[in-house]
Amino acid sequence: MRIVARHVEILGAAEGADIVCEGEEGETFFIIIEGRAAVVRRGRKIGELTEGCYFGELALLDPAPRAVTIRAITPVSLAALGHRMFKVLLREMPALSSQLLASLAGELRQARAGIG
Repeated sequence: MRIVARHVEILGAAEGADIVCEGEEGETFFIIIEGRAAVVRRGRKIGELTEGCYFGELALLDPAPRAVTIRAITPVSLAALGHRMFKVLLREMPALSSQLLASLAGELRQARAGIG
């Protein structure tokens, strides 16, 4: 994590601000350091993110538009990692790649369970 921390930019978002917007291209991976944010799809809140949660990884792995809007519920402090450094870290840190793939597999499993 110390290696990752050296390559992130610390950003802030005010309460009510959209951090990323559904339908836009994404080039940044985010980790919430402090605060809470809503996950919004088609104008409806479908979830909430808190300290330690991350988002934006799909936009870096697949160039499709963002699937959701992330909106600050409270003031939010974020660690932001650009796409170039994200790919370097995935390549150079196999444990990070494994953890990310396991997380994505779990999310896919949950999504499929909700469908069927």
